Amino acid sequence: MQEFRNIAVIAHVDHGKTTLVDELLKQSGTYTAHQKVEERAMDSNDLEKERGITILSKNTAIRYKDTKINIIDTPGHADFGGEVERVLKMVDGVLLLVDAQEGVMPQTKFVVKKALSLGLCPIVVVNKIDKPAADPDRVVDEVFDLLVALGANEDQLEFPIIYAAARDGFAKYNMSDESKNLVPLFETILKHVPVPTGSAQNPLQLQVFTLDYDNYVGKIGIARIFNGTIKKNETVLLAKADGEQIRGRISKLIGFHGLDRIDIAEAESGDIVAIAGFETLDVGDSIVDPNNPIPLDPLHIEEPTLSVVFGVNDSPFAGLDGKYVTSNKIAERLESEMKTNIAMRYENAGEGKFKVSGRGELQITILAENMRREGFEFSLGRPEVIIKEENGVKLEPYEHLVIDVPDEFTGTVIEKLGRKKAEMKAMNPTGDGQTRIEFEIPARGLIGFRGQFLTDTKGEGVMNHSFLDFRPLSGEVEHRKNGALISMENGTAMGYSLFSLQERGTLFVDVQYKVYAGMVIGEHSRPNDLDVNPIKGKPQSNVRSSGADEAIKLVPPRKMNLELALEWIENDELVEVTPINIRIRKKYLDPNLRKRMSR
Repeated sequence: MQEFRNIAVIAHVDHGKTTLVDELLKQSGTYTAHQKVEERAMDSNDLEKERGITILSKNTAIRYKDTKINIIDTPGHADFGGEVERVLKMVDGVLLLVDAQEGVMPQTKFVVKKALSLGLCPIVVVNKIDKPAADPDRVVDEVFDLLVALGANEDQLEFPIIYAAARDGFAKYNMSDESKNLVPLFETILKHVPVPTGSAQNPLQLQVFTLDYDNYVGKIGIARIFNGTIKKNETVLLAKADGEQIRGRISKLIGFHGLDRIDIAEAESGDIVAIAGFETLDVGDSIVDPNNPIPLDPLHIEEPTLSVVFGVNDSPFAGLDGKYVTSNKIAERLESEMKTNIAMRYENAGEGKFKVSGRGELQITILAENMRREGFEFSLGRPEVIIKEENGVKLEPYEHLVIDVPDEFTGTVIEKLGRKKAEMKAMNPTGDGQTRIEFEIPARGLIGFRGQFLTDTKGEGVMNHSFLDFRPLSGEVEHRKNGALISMENGTAMGYSLFSLQERGTLFVDVQYKVYAGMVIGEHSRPNDLDVNPIKGKPQSNVRSSGADEAIKLVPPRKMNLELALEWIENDELVEVTPINIRIRKKYLDPNLRKRMSR
C-alpha cells in the first residue's frame, strides 16, 4: 500500500503556478538526467505557450521519499473557472500561490472561495519574493483578511506559510532562512495535506473530473479513485448523473508520472488515473462495483454567462483561405469540442448558425483561434450575455471588476464605467502612484470595454474580473460611440484614396488590401456609419499639376486581432474569420438592404 497526497495549485493568472510545478518536477528527480525539458512544460497547447497562460487543467505526479504526490495545475483565468471547480473536488489540499508584490487579486478570491467551500485547508506560498517591490508581510495579511471575509473556519485560518521564488527553484519557512531548494515545500505538503480517505478494501468508487479524447481508444476520463481498486479489463458499472447505469469493461488504464502517461494493470484508492472503454463517459460520472454500486454525488458545473453565434462565412471572399467552410464541418468541430470541454454548450440555430455559450469572451475566442488554425472559415456575431428568468424576473450575470490604474486616470475610468452601470465598491491607493478600484458591473458593460480602457489609461491600466452572480436586469448600457467606415466597392485599397479617408477616422486596412462592398475598413470619427470608396486611384492625365509630386503619408492602420474585433463590433456587424485574415463586415452587405433593416 503506497502513500498518496493529492494537491491542486491555485492562483490568479500569472502568479507562477506552472513555473512552480516545473520546479517540483525537476527537484523530485522525476526527469531523468538526459531528458531535455522546455520551460513551463505543463503548458502543452500552442496557444498556452504563446499567451503564457494555462487554459486546461493538467495533472502530473511526482515521487518524494516514499509518497506519490498527484499535482493538478489549474488555470488562473476566471473564464476557465469551470476547470478549477471540478479539480478541487478531486484533491485533499491546495497550494495557494500569491504574488509577493501584487497580493490578492480577483481570481485569487474566486478560486479560494471554491476551495474553502469544499473544506480544503490551503498552504499559502508567497511567490516571487525576489521582486524588487515584494512585500511578503503585507501579502500574508491580505490572504488572512481574505480568508476571514470568505468565512474560513479555524483550521483553515491556521494555514502554513512558505516563501518562494519558483523561477529560481527555492522555498523557505522564514524570509531570513537560506535560499537553497524546494525541500521546505515538499515537507510542508507531506505534513499538512491530509492522506486520502477511503480504503482499497471497500467497493470501487471512482469519479471522472476531466475528459480527453484519443482517436485510437476514444473518450478518456481522468478520474480519482475514492475507494477500492481498479484493474485493466475489469467489468464495471458506469453510473451517469441522470441515474442511468451502463455495464462495461475498462479497456485501458493509464497512470501518471511526470509528463508521461504509463499503461498500468491496477490502481488503488487515493490515486488519480485515466480510464478508457466507455463512449458515453462524461464529467461527474462515477465508475462503481457492479455487485455493490454506490454512485458518488454528481459534480455541479457553473452555468455559461456569454454566447456568440458561429455562422457559415458567406462573404464574397468565402472559401479563398480555408479548408473547411461548410456548416456540416463547423457542426462536427463544435460537437467534438463539446466532448471534452464541459464548461461550454452549443445549439444549432438553423440556417448554418450555431450558438456557442461559455464563461467569457476569452474562452470563446480561444476556441475560435484554435479552429482558424485548423483551417476553418466562419463568421462570429457580437457576444451577448445569457439572460435567465426566475419567478418572472429577468436576471443577468454580474462581474467583480478590479482595476489598477495610475492616479491621473482614475477620474476618466470611473466616469466611463459609471455609464456602463458599474457600481464602485472600494478605492485604495496602492502607493507608487497607482490606485486600485473595485466595481460590481453587469457583464454586458464589460463587452468591448477593454480596448477603450487601454486607450484611456495610455496602456498602463490593468483590469481583472471574475463572475459574481445573476442579478435583476439593469437598464441600457452605453454602446460604441463611433460609427464604421464601410467600403462601397469591390477591389484593392489604393494609397491615394486611403490618404484622403484617414482624415475621416482610424483605418483597419493597408494599401493593396483586398476589400468588398459592405466590409468595414475603419472606425468613423463620428457616431454615424459612412460609405466610402477605398479603391479610387489618382486620375492620370498628360497635364502636369502643381500638386503632382506631393508625397502620400499614411498613418499605420490599426491591426485588429480576433479579440479586438469581437469587442469592437455592434449587433449589425460580423467578424469574418479565416486561417489567414480577420475582417469586419456588416451583416447586410447591400447598403439599401442595410437602411431598410435598420428601420
